[in-house]
Amino acid sequence: MELIQLAVGGVANGCIYGLVALGFVLIYKTSEGVNFAQGDLMMLGAFVALGLGNSAQMGLSFWLAVPLAVCIMFCVGWGVERVVVRRIFGQPQFALVILTIALGFVFRFVAGSIWGYSPLVLETPFNGVNLRFGELVISMADLLTIVITLALTFGLWTFFAHTRIGLAAQAASQNQMAAYIVGIPVMKVNSLIWGLSGAVATVAGVLYATRGAIDPNIGLLGIKAFAAAVIGGLGSLPGALLGGMLIGVVEPIAGRYAPGGIAIMSPYIIMLAVLVTRPGGLFAQIHMKKV
Repeated sequence: MELIQLAVGGVANGCIYGLVALGFVLIYKTSEGVNFAQGDLMMLGAFVALGLGNSAQMGLSFWLAVPLAVCIMFCVGWGVERVVVRRIFGQPQFALVILTIALGFVFRFVAGSIWGYSPLVLETPFNGVNLRFGELVISMADLLTIVITLALTFGLWTFFAHTRIGLAAQAASQNQMAAYIVGIPVMKVNSLIWGLSGAVATVAGVLYATRGAIDPNIGLLGIKAFAAAVIGGLGSLPGALLGGMLIGVVEPIAGRYAPGGIAIMSPYIIMLAVLVTRPGGLFAQIHMKKV
C-alpha cells in the first residue's frame, strides 16, 4: 500500500512536470527552439494568481483569480515574443537559449521584488480535502492536478492535429521561410504559441501552488520539466506528459527505497539512459523536413 501511495503522489507531481514540459514542446513545435524561462513563467503565473486571490486589494475568489491569471500570463507570453524574442528572429537557436535563461532571472527578480522571497500559500477551496479509498488517501489537489493535466494535454494535441492554426504552427517549425511564402502568418502564429505556453505554465503554477507553498525559486523546477520533455521526445505532447509522470513516479520511490541522493539524480539518470538508447525520446516523432 505504501508503494501505491507513493506512486499516486508521484503521478500528481509528474503531471506538474508534464505541464511545464508541454510549454517546452509548444515552443519547439513552432520554432524548434527551447524556452528555458518556461519554469519561471510557471512561477510567475502562480504568483499572479496568488496576488489576485489572496491580496486585500483584489481578494477575488479562486475560480475568478485563476482564469484571470491565465489570461494575464497569455498576454505576458505573447508580449515576450513580440517585444523580445522577435528581435533575434533568424539568429542561431543558441541565441534563444541564452535569451530565455536571462529572462528567467528577470522573472525571478520581478516576483521576488513584488511578493518577496518567503514561501507563500495560495488559498484554495480544497485545501486539506482528502478522498479515502480504504487505506489509500488521495488529496483533492492531487486528483484535480491529474484530471486537469490529462484534459489539457488532450486539448493541445487536438489543437495541433486538427486545427488550421495548429497545422500552420507545425508547418512553420518545418520551414519558416517556406511557410511564410505560402501565406502562413509565421510571426502571428509564433506570438500565439508563446502566449499559449504562458497560459499553460500558469495552469501548472496554480496546480503546484494548490499542493504546497511557493517562492520565486520554484521556477527551477523547469530543469526537471525539460528532462521530462527530452525523455518523452521534444516534438510530442503526450510524450512530454508521460515523461513527466515517469520522473514523478520514480522520484518518491527512489527517495524511499534507494540510497540517498539517487532521488535527486533520477530525472537526469533516466534522461541519460533514454538519450543513449533512443536519442529522439521515447515518443519521438521522426520525420524528414519538408523544403
